Amino acid sequence: MEHDVAIETRELRKSFGAVRALHNVELDVATASVFGLLGPNGAGKTTAVRILTTLLRPDHGSARVAGFDVSRQADKLRENIGLAGQSAAVDENLTGHENLEMVGRLYHLGRRPARARAGELLEDFDLTEAGDRLVRTYSGGMRRRLDLAAALVARPPVLFLDEPTTGLDPRSRLELWAAIESLVSEGTTVLLTTQYLDEADHLAHRIAVMDQGSLIAEGTPDELKTRVGGERLEVRLEQSSDAEAALQALAALASEPPRIDDGVISLPLKTRQGSIAQAVRELDRRSIAIDDVTVRRPTLDDVFLTLTGRAAEASDHDDATDEPT
Repeated sequence: MEHDVAIETRELRKSFGAVRALHNVELDVATASVFGLLGPNGAGKTTAVRILTTLLRPDHGSARVAGFDVSRQADKLRENIGLAGQSAAVDENLTGHENLEMVGRLYHLGRRPARARAGELLEDFDLTEAGDRLVRTYSGGMRRRLDLAAALVARPPVLFLDEPTTGLDPRSRLELWAAIESLVSEGTTVLLTTQYLDEADHLAHRIAVMDQGSLIAEGTPDELKTRVGGERLEVRLEQSSDAEAALQALAALASEPPRIDDGVISLPLKTRQGSIAQAVRELDRRSIAIDDVTVRRPTLDDVFLTLTGRAAEASDHDDATDEPT
């Protein structure tokens, strides 16, 4: 594995009975970067993370993390990674400091180094004042920050974050984003699974989109947006009953068939110049009243919908169909 690649997979496959969870997945994640793994529920994201963190064995193919093979060097690999899952894995009957110190002892840091490391992390994640409080008194955002701190006790070079901000309020999400960006600036590699597309757009240097166990696209956020087309015209009608007539009226402006999503007609434009005026004329000619009209660049939501045929929905139980219960 190249020294500047922290995670590498080749022809990775995994099935659970008749369910194909992963099929020939190939990834290269650069050191000191955030790599976003996107996909609808059941796409295979969590299965991939479980294999890369040695919690599952692949049926076929190879994977290396931080230079170690996931199958042959699992013990050594686990010493070099951190994992924060979809829900905080801290003990609510211990204090924040006790949780982190316990993790340090599990990593054989010794009592004094574990205690010192706990103090450092509480300060880094703005939890010093709450360090002596029982975790059951923490807010959801505080618990998630403590969970992330626990994943960093051993200073792992590679960190896996599986839906880390699920259920957090906007302020807590922004705080966690800032913590992740700080880690990457210091050299940590982060593989992030998320269905919050604004999160992937904000954090990820590169993104891979998975569907039905396969990688269907990969690139930077801007590359993926460019892939689904140029600017889009969005029209909100005063009367939803006019939708079909509006679609016919606007079809000539579009480079592909327009669609309706949440009451808004969206179409990729053949050309931007004069598009709003032409759309207004065509709709006015048919006496179709407009509530709002605008032109915007594609978003990752557009990428996701175009590639998978589905809108992204945040879930507490990603990949529910990947594994038998």
